[in-house]
Amino acid sequence: MDDIKTLISLDEETTDDDEPVVPKVAVKSSPPPTTLVDILKDDITTTSTGVGVGNNSGTLMPGNNDNDVPALLDHTPSYSGNSALNGNLPPNDRDNAESEPIFRVRSRTAAASTPNYESLDYEVCENKLFQDEQKKRLTERFSLRKDIIRWIIFIQIGIITALIACSIDIIIEELSELKYMFLMTSVEKNVPQTDFTGGDLVVPFLYWILLSVVPVAFGAAMVTYIEPITAGSGIPQVKSYLNGVKIPRIVRIKTLAVKAIGVITSVVGGLAGGKEGPMIHAGAVVAAGISQGKSTTFVKDFRVFKAFRDDHEKRDFVLGGGAAGVSAAFGAPIGGMLFSLEEAASFWNQNLIWRTLVASIISVFTLNLVLSTYHGLNDFTFTGLFNLGKFDQPLKFDYFELPIFMLLGITGGLLGAAWNSLNTKINGFRKRYIPWKIGKVCEAVVVAMFGVTLACTMIYFINDCRPLGNDPTIHPVQLFCEDNEYNAVAALWFQTPEATVRSLFHDPPGSHKILTLTMFTIVYYVLSCATFGLNVSLGVFIPTALVGAAWGRLFAMVTYYLFPETEFLHPGKYALIGAAANLGGVLRMTISLSVILMETTGVETSFFFPLIIALISAKWVGDYFNEGIYDTQIEVNHVPILPWEPLPQYKGLTAREILSSPVVCIKLRDSAHYIYNVLKKCDHNGFPVVDDVQGVHRSQGRVCGIVLRSQLIVILLKSLYVENSRFWLPETSIQTFRDVYPRYPSIESVRKLDDKINYTVDLAMFMNPSPVRVNAHDSVPRIFQVFRALGLRHMLVINNENRISGIITRRDFIYK
Repeated sequence: MDDIKTLISLDEETTDDDEPVVPKVAVKSSPPPTTLVDILKDDITTTSTGVGVGNNSGTLMPGNNDNDVPALLDHTPSYSGNSALNGNLPPNDRDNAESEPIFRVRSRTAAASTPNYESLDYEVCENKLFQDEQKKRLTERFSLRKDIIRWIIFIQIGIITALIACSIDIIIEELSELKYMFLMTSVEKNVPQTDFTGGDLVVPFLYWILLSVVPVAFGAAMVTYIEPITAGSGIPQVKSYLNGVKIPRIVRIKTLAVKAIGVITSVVGGLAGGKEGPMIHAGAVVAAGISQGKSTTFVKDFRVFKAFRDDHEKRDFVLGGGAAGVSAAFGAPIGGMLFSLEEAASFWNQNLIWRTLVASIISVFTLNLVLSTYHGLNDFTFTGLFNLGKFDQPLKFDYFELPIFMLLGITGGLLGAAWNSLNTKINGFRKRYIPWKIGKVCEAVVVAMFGVTLACTMIYFINDCRPLGNDPTIHPVQLFCEDNEYNAVAALWFQTPEATVRSLFHDPPGSHKILTLTMFTIVYYVLSCATFGLNVSLGVFIPTALVGAAWGRLFAMVTYYLFPETEFLHPGKYALIGAAANLGGVLRMTISLSVILMETTGVETSFFFPLIIALISAKWVGDYFNEGIYDTQIEVNHVPILPWEPLPQYKGLTAREILSSPVVCIKLRDSAHYIYNVLKKCDHNGFPVVDDVQGVHRSQGRVCGIVLRSQLIVILLKSLYVENSRFWLPETSIQTFRDVYPRYPSIESVRKLDDKINYTVDLAMFMNPSPVRVNAHDSVPRIFQVFRALGLRHMLVINNENRISGIITRRDFIYK
């Protein structure tokens, strides 16, 4: 036989999205070789063997049908002009190649070194069933009904996301109020007096430790043991999902529940983080759940919204949910829409802009209505969870201040780049040396205790007393101050981080000492860097803004101390510029951040120019050193996310230099036994459908479409064979496949086809007859643009005779 005589041994396959499957390659070394022919009897030949069809594939087998196409794993030494896999070696070398092949891994592929992520099917499978549905709905005017339902879903997403945000905010506010009121009372009762009366300050310190450790330990345990995907803000995971990467368990109801409880416990516990980032993840989960009209967690199908049960439709709703989450968090509908466009979305269109904006506006309105009622406001002015308050006077600036704003932006870029680098190293240390679950919970507890200890140390040793008339907090602590005075250091710590940011923006001049803000900036910078990456649900936006506001206000105070005659140094103005610069240095966003800050603080549009100068300066300086924190996390976790442009290493390459081959193909009318065995022995997710096959050499047939693994499993599970078509044909529609979305069954759920070994499957009505095809000599930058713009999972590479040469997936565009 002139084909491959090696065996690909794969782990047992599963389609459950909880645990991705990582293929292993094993080659038999002792003759006689075990071939796939032996395994699949007379139905399968070794020409259809190879990895590269599924989403996860780089090429794990050498060789291809076109002898001039390099493989990612080749025999070494290679025989010039021909591949050992095609049987073209001299007789002396052929036995050697079959008995002990030596593989050489090319550095371009990430297949052997990175986690095995799946892709989402953003490309619509326009098979005959889909086309029949479109024709039927065209006559029923269903397109208009579908558009109306789509708008209704986006409105529901905005309302429910806002209600969840309100619930989280109210619970955090009430619990924080109880916590800090108790601590304030405890401090007042235990302050030592000059006459040696009073208590011991160790008591409130221990109370503070206890009130921080208990909620943090509870939240960290829930995240670690119940739903680890909820750790962090969730923005990198949502961004990866919208790019087309399937992140396990990201949009489940249990994920939302653990996320909400985790955010509440982390913020109440006093960790250096905020609840705004996780709201984006919460909005995405709400959108994914509502749009499908069913719950796979509770095994409940409400039999509504069935037309939206595919990855393509769900992607748009998840994007709208993320925008609604941002809008609810900051009270910024336009900023939420721009955030989705700038940071999250990989695919965008004009209609989606309107729907996302409507979801954002509805979310802000609902949150404003509920929280204004809760706080007893009749004018409905409570605009968001991150309510920074309005400045008493319009913020004005002189043009000679623009270089100063640029200098602050450069400082923010340097500090942000250093923060990202340090945080990445800390998280790498965690990943390597704290792999145990109990260790992750204990680490969160230790960081919480460390934060409380630093705060108490600052409060005890820094003497910063201010008159009560300038009190910026609802919990003033007198401590060692005189009557009618409060401790300004305690005022920074005895409230939530959002309230502290608001204080730094609006406190009158002279509310803090220079030493106080200097130490607070250093402590919170280190503390936030150590906190982000813990196994808790927390965002990075608030601590980053808090650090920036602190050093921005500090800059104004130091400058005024050096030049007391200056009149333009408004501390709140420079706190806002510092927050923007620090956010730009860490997150690397510009347009959406400036709009969010403007909508959150209510500053005039004329102040947009200083904000954008600081943000752009911070972004440019930070980009020189590293990427933003979200992109850094994606890269560290080896998520195969596609950038906007192809990497420089791909310039000048053609499709034949990156494709994966040989390819597992299926005939247009093929044996059910063959299909079953292919699905059992490999974990690819897409199979080219071919006809005009010479003998059993399927990989040399002419391409007529592509069929997905999930479709094949449903076909086998429901016995959609040619021999019994009279029973299932009238009842089969595209809804047959949508009903099992998104948790498609695995091949393990299909019983062995002993009594159906001779049955036949006709793929004409199931396959996608119009897959995207490119020629082997097409340039990689061009096919990358097509691949990314269409959100493809598979791209077929053909020769001039429309015969399969290889296949390209997103892995083939990730240079390692």
